[in-house]
Amino acid sequence: MSGDEKNLSSPNPAAAPGETDVYAIHGADPEVLAYAMAKYSRSALSMKESLVEISAQRAEQFLNTFYFQYGHRSIADLAHIPFAIERLSLLAAIELVDEQRWDGQERSTRYQDFRRSGWYTPELGEKTPVFTAAIEAMFKAYQQVGAGMLEALKGAISRPEEMKAEAYERTLKARAFDVARYLLPLATNTSLGQIVNARTLETQVSRLLTSPFAEVRQIGEKLRKAATEPAWNVNHGDAEVLCEEIGSVDGECGARAKGFLMRQVKTAPTLVKYANPNPYLDQSRRELAAAAAELMGSQPIELAPVVDLLDDEEPLEVELATSLLYSNCHYSYRQLRSNVAALTGQRRDELIALGTKHRGRHDELLRAFSAGRGFRFDILMDIGGFRDMHRHRRCVQLLQPFTDAHGYEEPVCPGQPTLAEAGLEAEYKAAMDAAFAAYRALRDSGVTEAAQSAQYCLPLGTRCRAMFKMDFAEALYISELRSGVAGHFSYRRVAWEMYKAVEARHPALASHFRIEDVNEPVDLLRR
Repeated sequence: MSGDEKNLSSPNPAAAPGETDVYAIHGADPEVLAYAMAKYSRSALSMKESLVEISAQRAEQFLNTFYFQYGHRSIADLAHIPFAIERLSLLAAIELVDEQRWDGQERSTRYQDFRRSGWYTPELGEKTPVFTAAIEAMFKAYQQVGAGMLEALKGAISRPEEMKAEAYERTLKARAFDVARYLLPLATNTSLGQIVNARTLETQVSRLLTSPFAEVRQIGEKLRKAATEPAWNVNHGDAEVLCEEIGSVDGECGARAKGFLMRQVKTAPTLVKYANPNPYLDQSRRELAAAAAELMGSQPIELAPVVDLLDDEEPLEVELATSLLYSNCHYSYRQLRSNVAALTGQRRDELIALGTKHRGRHDELLRAFSAGRGFRFDILMDIGGFRDMHRHRRCVQLLQPFTDAHGYEEPVCPGQPTLAEAGLEAEYKAAMDAAFAAYRALRDSGVTEAAQSAQYCLPLGTRCRAMFKMDFAEALYISELRSGVAGHFSYRRVAWEMYKAVEARHPALASHFRIEDVNEPVDLLRR
């Protein structure tokens, strides 16, 4: 076997001539690997041969030509990069993960106590003490309601003999956290990890840099910096020791080992370097918000159900115009649509044109243009529950800005002590009302970005509105998954209402749902 053949060999036996060869790849830099995979379309070389001949410099030259000049953006789908984003607010986390192609995990409000997490404080100048006092009051209520609910649960549910005390305590704590989390403000710090491809990263960074929230813009800058500067090497410490040991025996060999084992790797220096604020998103958002305000005027927000399955007999033009306005106001889709439908065809066309007016050469259309799906659910639920529903990537989601306009939810779980039964109802309502009062005071304070900064005061129990567009398979999947007895009672109710809406519209299809009635009391020790 020649030296080159040894370099190209894998630890597994080589495939016989004519047989399919399958092997995993480890150790290639993300952009180098993306270039090697892209070469399949332009070269007959094997992956092993391509990776041996490619350097980071050649990868950068290739990507500069085909990705940026020719617009072959699918190449960036081949470079996957892991990131840790730590100590960001819950509000910023919602903004960050709002990608249709996203994989990651965040700290759980069910299994972790957030009392010591700290919080993000926006720039509020002289109003900062008002904000700080509001956040401290919410954390105090979070602690007291959580502790009170845990005691109520212990009083209502005895520990089975076969259940260990630690498991009993842990399970009931999770149930208590399910209630207490309603009081966590959006300013609360969390942490998350994500593994995304470079195209998603580029659009994510650009979107974050365009955010109306200063914290989110700062995170966008840090993400771009993390992708273009040397990455943290988990093996750095061990490699350093090894190189020193090698160098003590053979200095030249130690230097070579150090150059190889401890070289700095930049994960996406080429693919993300041009990620900048997106004028298309920014200008479209401003003009569509103005158009929605003009259309709806001073109309009050009409009452709406938790889940509203919209009818599918609607002209595409009406859906597009309504969807474009929906994310830039606080009205339900149905109320907004009635106003859009009353417009002339020319005015509807003008609204749709606002959504493409500022589109650049490589800009994807706004998410609101994803129209024509058979199942469209307008959902009004607490922010905490929405964060769980937000994970469903196979549907199109349009989220409205957070506001006090829809009020707040009170946690109710069948079979679990209520706030009143636990003696916590007055404390809960007082804490929520105080948080809303602080929100309004800060919103109207006149400081820079007051409307954005005030939202950090809103607790997770605040109702928010979001549109979910999907096909039948996704409607069934969400209804089945989120109605399970181990889930949080907030999204269980939403999943059940989604199922009931489909059942009413398509009764012959209801039998295909493997659903659990969320109105039945659950075994609170079952997870």
